[in-house]
Amino acid sequence: MHIGTKVIHAGVHPDPATGAVMTPIYQTSTYAQESPGVHKGHAYARSSNPTRSALEANLAALENGGYAYCFGSGMAAMDAVIRLFEPGAEILSTSDLYGGSYRQITKVHERFGLKGSFIDMTDLELVEKSFTENTKLVWLETPTNPMLGILDIKSICAIAKEKGVLVCVDNTFASPYLQNPLDLGADIVMHSCTKYLGGHSDVVMGALVVNKASLAERLAFIQNAVGAIPGPQDCFLMLRGIKTLHLRVQRSCENAASIAAYLRKHERINSVYYPGFEDHKGHELAKQQMRDFGGMISFDMINDSIELAESVMKRTRLFTLAESLGGVESLIGHPATMTHAAIPKADRLALGLTDSLIRLSVGVEDVRDLIVDLDMALSV
Repeated sequence: MHIGTKVIHAGVHPDPATGAVMTPIYQTSTYAQESPGVHKGHAYARSSNPTRSALEANLAALENGGYAYCFGSGMAAMDAVIRLFEPGAEILSTSDLYGGSYRQITKVHERFGLKGSFIDMTDLELVEKSFTENTKLVWLETPTNPMLGILDIKSICAIAKEKGVLVCVDNTFASPYLQNPLDLGADIVMHSCTKYLGGHSDVVMGALVVNKASLAERLAFIQNAVGAIPGPQDCFLMLRGIKTLHLRVQRSCENAASIAAYLRKHERINSVYYPGFEDHKGHELAKQQMRDFGGMISFDMINDSIELAESVMKRTRLFTLAESLGGVESLIGHPATMTHAAIPKADRLALGLTDSLIRLSVGVEDVRDLIVDLDMALSV
């Protein structure tokens, strides 16, 4: 089954009680039992809910996985992965990653005896040298946030497998429409479903997808024991959003390609970061492991002018100044003070994440209007 069909049909069946085509919102906290421990598959809504079960089956199918688990946010999903490990474990991660992921590793879990190590994962030799006897998890983002680097999932997974280390790939930027990390050797795929999967900026949710039954059992235990789950109405909205995933992401990709080409020619812009450019360091790799180049673009202003960047962000009308990404509407943001404020400035600058860097999440509007909007904002 192809993904354009999966998004609509996988895991979803007409309601057996009423024949409803859309999965109902099972707004209940508990379920009647015929006798103690004898029920119809659901006992308590923290453990399972029919609406959530349908969504999890759908997500598993989209990532070519066997099992999926939903959480109250992407950060809750990440927390569940890290809870798989004991104090003393080391997490090897890319240095270019979402600020919230960096914050969770360094400010939350390091207090409990885990250690984070952040390196340039585009350098495979460095990746191999950076494993220690305590490395238990490799945490990847690709494309990276916000510099749009491309990491070699298959090669990094092969290195980790030789060392007996699990790999989790945050697939939020690509979405299952563009990339399937399990097929490339990853053990776990994580999503902030809030972004492209939901697609309408009205739900906060996270998810994990795996293939190994033993790993699935451990994550299911954590999901139930900790209880950081989404409610049934959010699951319903997520199922609804996913049905147009393929249409939305493809339009975003097309729009982003046009906007990136426009930005690259603008005299007030220094550099444009977009993996669709043939001279992008990860372009050929992106062609191999992705189906298109995504709807995200970052760029910085001439002379690293924070004043010019602030002016541009204040002047757009169609690009809304806001956190998040992946919705039908276009967003503009300032990583240094918004999504990546938790990362020390020296570390940011070492990555090229300057104070004038602007990140775009390109939506599905008419691209001609989006370019006019940017042109007006840049003509300060």
